[in-house]
Amino acid sequence: MLAVALIALHACAAAALMLVFSGIAAIALALAFLGLGMAAAWSRALLKSPRSVRAIELAAEAHATLEFANGESTSVEIAARRFVSRYLVTLPLRGRLRRSLIITRDMLGPNEFRRLRIWALWGRLPGVALPQLPA
Repeated sequence: MLAVALIALHACAAAALMLVFSGIAAIALALAFLGLGMAAAWSRALLKSPRSVRAIELAAEAHATLEFANGESTSVEIAARRFVSRYLVTLPLRGRLRRSLIITRDMLGPNEFRRLRIWALWGRLPGVALPQLPA
């Protein structure tokens, strides 16, 4: 769905460009917009790039380890300003990667997505309750 949205938005930008400008330069630029949309959909939405994130291992507070499609992994710090909703979670990364991860509800199972939302809001995973003390 995200891939279709990216390509459609880039196609709208190309159409708007064609309405404003004319000539061979406008056609070339519109085709470049479409190509950029397809490249963005390929690497970001379809996760086909070697640097696409395949796994996230959550750690303490604002740290996580990312595993990429090419097998590499790196430790990252996640910024405090996170967006959490019932449909998606965004995790902005600090440091040399300087990008945001968008995790949608259908990318994980219901329990894993719930745990990710809790971690994104509180900075820690829920623990097991202590046993009740005898009365």
